[in-house]
Amino acid sequence: MAKRVLILPGDGIGPEVMAQVRRLLDRIGGFSIDEGLVGGAAYDAHGTPLHDDTLAEALKADAVLLGAVGGPKWDTLPFADKPERGLLRLRKDMDLFANLRPALVFDALAGASTLKTDLVRGLDIMIVRELTGGVYFGEPRGIEALPNGERRGVNTQVYTTSEIVRVARVAFELARKRDRRVCSVEKANVMESGLLWREEVQTLHDADYADVALSHMYADNCAMQLVRQPKQFDVIVTDNLFGDLLSDCAAMLTGSLGMLPSASLGAEDADGRRKALYEPVHGSAPDIAGRDKANPMACILSASMMLRYSFDRTAEADLIDRACQEVLNAGIRTGDIVEPGMTPVGTVAMGDAVLAAMDRLSGA
Repeated sequence: MAKRVLILPGDGIGPEVMAQVRRLLDRIGGFSIDEGLVGGAAYDAHGTPLHDDTLAEALKADAVLLGAVGGPKWDTLPFADKPERGLLRLRKDMDLFANLRPALVFDALAGASTLKTDLVRGLDIMIVRELTGGVYFGEPRGIEALPNGERRGVNTQVYTTSEIVRVARVAFELARKRDRRVCSVEKANVMESGLLWREEVQTLHDADYADVALSHMYADNCAMQLVRQPKQFDVIVTDNLFGDLLSDCAAMLTGSLGMLPSASLGAEDADGRRKALYEPVHGSAPDIAGRDKANPMACILSASMMLRYSFDRTAEADLIDRACQEVLNAGIRTGDIVEPGMTPVGTVAMGDAVLAAMDRLSGA
């Protein structure tokens, strides 16, 4: 039976990069694909960044692929109507609590990192960020007027045992398929929520994952270690706020946000199926939208993660990853990663190159 995939191209370069993913999925086959609107495009059409009907389709789909949301066109909208609220609603209502952000350095791009090549060559980190709890969603929150005429902004950092355990379990399971090392990151020295995080992760490890090496690290030290000795890490698991910061820090080790995919996963149901949303890390890049300049590789690699984590189609995921590596080795580059002496191409031509490499590697 064909798997149901909902594609949400979104705004800016989203439709362009997603068009290349659609070509790839059509080539692989086995999918029933629908498209919908999210972000600014949804607001323009429906007056909301995520229509209820689109959310219903996302909840029914086997996986959701999203391009990018946002842009200056919608900067003056009320907070509740901004394009990003559509993405946040998807994550919340689909209960996508575990965000997977790989920081992978392709050998051909090791020189593009701002760090020394020997520090990043061969880098392969997976950051697992808790996505639906913590300070971004905790209550009470808001801005209030004080009797003395000042104003006070309040956000609440809060976690429960079950929220911590379920995301830590994802990290441990991933580590079992990698190098069997997990580093849990928090601020247990100054935050009670961080102390709870450390204790619950340790308890889960001791009960179910003694075969995985577990270490603990304060978030500020982790940020320093990522730029000092990044290859010491395998899987990092952390909360929503620290995960937001550390995953962007790790992303820049790779040299280009245009190369980085991500996955956001929910809990498994009784049939082993879990809701999932896959998206590139880069933004909507409105300055190059519609100009055939965007790098589609992050979106293509997000589709690879979908094949791997939602559909257990590891062979096809490996094929895509190898094809991307071959294209980079051949010196074919979009503008964000091009270097002297290499072949500059646009969005469509990069999609052509990846599809051609897949054909060569598969003997098609």
